[in-house]
Amino acid sequence: MKKIINAKISIVFVAVVICFSCHSGSEKDITLNAEAKKLHIDIDRARRIIELPIHCLTLEYPNKLGQVIGGATDLKTPKSLRPIFYGCFDWHSSVHGYWSIVRLLKQFPALDRQGNVRDFLRAHITKENLAIELDFFNDKNNLSFERLYGWAWLFKLQQELLEWPDEDAKQWAEILEPLVNLLSKRTQVYLDKLVYPIRTGQHDNTAFSLSLMVEYAKSSEDIDLLNSINVNSARFFENDKSCSLSYEPSGSDFLSPCLEEAHLMSKIMEPQRYEKWLRAFLPSLFNGDFSSMQPALVSDRSDGKLVHLDGLNFSRAHCLYEISGKLPELKSILIPLANKHIKFSIDNISGDDYMGSHWLGTFALLSLGSSN
Repeated sequence: MKKIINAKISIVFVAVVICFSCHSGSEKDITLNAEAKKLHIDIDRARRIIELPIHCLTLEYPNKLGQVIGGATDLKTPKSLRPIFYGCFDWHSSVHGYWSIVRLLKQFPALDRQGNVRDFLRAHITKENLAIELDFFNDKNNLSFERLYGWAWLFKLQQELLEWPDEDAKQWAEILEPLVNLLSKRTQVYLDKLVYPIRTGQHDNTAFSLSLMVEYAKSSEDIDLLNSINVNSARFFENDKSCSLSYEPSGSDFLSPCLEEAHLMSKIMEPQRYEKWLRAFLPSLFNGDFSSMQPALVSDRSDGKLVHLDGLNFSRAHCLYEISGKLPELKSILIPLANKHIKFSIDNISGDDYMGSHWLGTFALLSLGSSN
């Protein structure tokens, strides 16, 4: 009798696995893989990525200033307004370009054998330059400049510097600290008065920025910022249910509203509570329905908005990797899906039109960094 029962259980288990693996049909080729491994970055890929910010951080034009002009005296060049973060098309891309460089130098010191990259960082991250950046952020017309997206990337850069046991990094972090502290306080004030979270698939997505910020807050022990993020994230998202991936992506998304929210909540909830919340919020991650999770297609790589979709592939992968780290039982499902997204877009970041190359390397690195 026991053998019969065991046999029936085995048959049911095999049937479930086959159903899960084949349910996708021609559109969904993700299969269960208990030994699924995340993709990683090697020095060759690192060298190709670091070349992108090295090229654009001193490229002043084209440039999207994004500021509010209060008078004729505000009409200045990007470098005059913001002498550290003036390249790479816009302020936030410049900031995360610095993050990419710092992260890669930490992991692959051989990328800068001659010290040229360090010399560049020493020349730009100075007290004098930071004072000018601070003046801009204290201008009454630009108090919310780059909120929250650019602020989040600055926090991420600061986290990378603080976690690097390196004398230069320590000095750079000390220089940036006044601006970081100012924006930490502004973030807390803003979150308390933000009635509704922003759920778009672009820069102003609340969950994405808070995911970056909460990592900095934990690492730097910015307790006030951490408490603000935890309290307000719960207020914004704790009662959400049934987020439909079938409505994603929009035509110029580089973030998935559903996955970014799920990623953020993985950072503020304990695993058992998070699993219960995630089952209600994104049941598709548990039932294997990936029909709306195919890598996004880019029809014109010279279009600054349409090329966002390559970034979406990387940010989706980042979220899937991170969620699988919180709930290991999902690794066999989520890691192959994340890998598929990275592989689809990774070769597009080198030799690309500037509309993509000034920022896509960062998002590739963010996704691959999740594998470490």
